[in-house]
Amino acid sequence: MANLQEQFENVAGQFQNLNGLHPGLWPIIPRVLSAIAVFLVVIICGWAFYWGGQLEDIERGEIEEQKLKDTYKTKMQQSISLEALKEQRKLVLQYVSRMEKQLPSSAEYASLLDDINSAANGRGLNMDLFEPGAVTVKDYYAELPIKIQMIANYHDMGQFISDIAKLPRIITLNNLVFTLSKDPKKPGVVLDGVAKTYRYLDPEEIAAQAEARKKEKEKEGKK
Repeated sequence: MANLQEQFENVAGQFQNLNGLHPGLWPIIPRVLSAIAVFLVVIICGWAFYWGGQLEDIERGEIEEQKLKDTYKTKMQQSISLEALKEQRKLVLQYVSRMEKQLPSSAEYASLLDDINSAANGRGLNMDLFEPGAVTVKDYYAELPIKIQMIANYHDMGQFISDIAKLPRIITLNNLVFTLSKDPKKPGVVLDGVAKTYRYLDPEEIAAQAEARKKEKEKEGKK
């Protein structure tokens, strides 16, 4: 106990009469504690005025790095899927091209009417009514309706409809009505309906459609 008291008094004595002395002449314990205090002050000041900002910069850099990595992954995935999308686009364009070939131009319309008549004549059938209607222009194609009427037996009529479906051009049969013939000279089933075919638009029609859409947008903009 006495030794501890002596040691404490010895340490306390080293802190006495330090005023006016150069720090290099201080006893060992005051010098060590002063060095530790200076070291702590340097650390605190460095953290507050220098290292803290650098650490924030590092943190922002890490966040930016992660963003760039995520962007890279996204771009890589898009790049991988781009080739598949290109192949799909080629297939779609090929399909559209095939479909366009099934659409006659306005110059080929007359030959298409002949094809429908030929399909009927090939089955030994005659058209009692074959009346082309007015052309209806849609956004990307034109619709050509043809009123038809014919009398035949059920089997021949079915074959005629099958032949129409096999034609290289797109033809649809719409609003079909089947009734029994009341004419004793022409027994069989009476077919009334509308055959519709479709053609792609001529350049002039496409230009007219574009102009019409432009005018509609202008009207909507003025409202």
